[in-house]
Amino acid sequence: MSTIQLWLPSVLMLVLLALQTPVTWSMAIAALSFFLLNMGEMPLANFAQQMAEGTESVSLLALPLFVLAGCVMNASGITRRLLNLAEVMVGHMTGALAQMCTVLATLLGGLTASANADAAMLAKTIGTQMVQRGYGAPFAAVITSSAAIITALIPPSIGLIVYGFLAEASIGRLFAAGIVPGLLLAVALMLTTHVLAVKRKYQPQRDKRASSRELLHAVIDGLWALSIPVVILAGTRYGIFTTTESGAIVVLYVIGVAIYGYREMRWRDLPEVLAESVRDSASVMMMICAAAAFGFYLSWQQVPQVMSGWLAGTTTNPIAMLLLINLVLIVLGTAIEGSAALIILTPMLLPLIDAAHIDKVHFGIVLITNLTIAGITPPVGGLMYISSQTLKVPMAAYAREVAPYLAVMMVLLVILSVFPQLSLWLPNMIYGTGAVQ
Repeated sequence: MSTIQLWLPSVLMLVLLALQTPVTWSMAIAALSFFLLNMGEMPLANFAQQMAEGTESVSLLALPLFVLAGCVMNASGITRRLLNLAEVMVGHMTGALAQMCTVLATLLGGLTASANADAAMLAKTIGTQMVQRGYGAPFAAVITSSAAIITALIPPSIGLIVYGFLAEASIGRLFAAGIVPGLLLAVALMLTTHVLAVKRKYQPQRDKRASSRELLHAVIDGLWALSIPVVILAGTRYGIFTTTESGAIVVLYVIGVAIYGYREMRWRDLPEVLAESVRDSASVMMMICAAAAFGFYLSWQQVPQVMSGWLAGTTTNPIAMLLLINLVLIVLGTAIEGSAALIILTPMLLPLIDAAHIDKVHFGIVLITNLTIAGITPPVGGLMYISSQTLKVPMAAYAREVAPYLAVMMVLLVILSVFPQLSLWLPNMIYGTGAVQ
């Protein structure tokens, strides 16, 4: 095969991404170019076949189900209840609205399943209130987009489901592994926010700390939603249902809560919610299909093996290897959108982490954290664009404001990489060291 045939699909995809072509179309067109160049060796119908094979996994059934569950919860008043809980918990703190943003993102992590959806919701609700109450618009954009990263770690996360499918890793263990890093990220964001809020004299939302009775009432009001991650982990741990089946269980659970518990949704509202979930799921599934076809091109050209061989020649130490991979991912993350990078790079890196004896679950948490941090990194961060466009913040102003948050997240990323037990102790405790869920 000529050099043009070898490199044209990759170059074409990068050019399309640079021209701001949607990620799905960039990968699909690049993959199609590979099949067109090789029509003499394989039929063009293989392109459609490879795209279809990208969806042939039982584990992917969890994705549209959890998306549907999130859409139902958003339509049933759950966001308002959790926002009230966040205010009761941290409304007395300096920079209360910004702190509420992080707490709300943590509470919603098990519901929206999408960092992009979380960023949009936080920017529209808390972000606009922050600007109205004297917070800087760039600061509001940064905290709403940064807090949304928590959603990528706390179950059920779409990123964890997709990674589990690509890496053939236990999605149940991945869900459990994301909880502690997600909470650590929330604490790191709140500490950073506190320092900045004190410096800028951002005011509390409440005159005094909420009473124990008020806190208890707010917790009870939001208990239905807060119990969802517990339902997932307990059900999979005791074999009541698999992780994939848990998506269907959660859908039935939240529909019952929405209609008969909170009573803020009716059966006739369900078709509109279903349509929203179909649109959201379809966009992710189409990206997976395009990535499957592009992944066939990479495999055909043995790109993962070449990349793994190059990195393996640099060091044999697992921690040093993981830090080196992090460095590569950070550089790539500034140019490639996180979801695309996850789908493209996971198959490339799997042979390397297997050879270095790095746990797949641990690596998945590090990978998802790294690539989601890229969502707030200029120039192509998806979370950055969502919050900035909602709050009308120029990229230059956002880039200046995001620096302290990026620094803190990078430190946390190194800590997660060097100390795998931060990710692994909870799944090992719940499922055991050798269980596959």
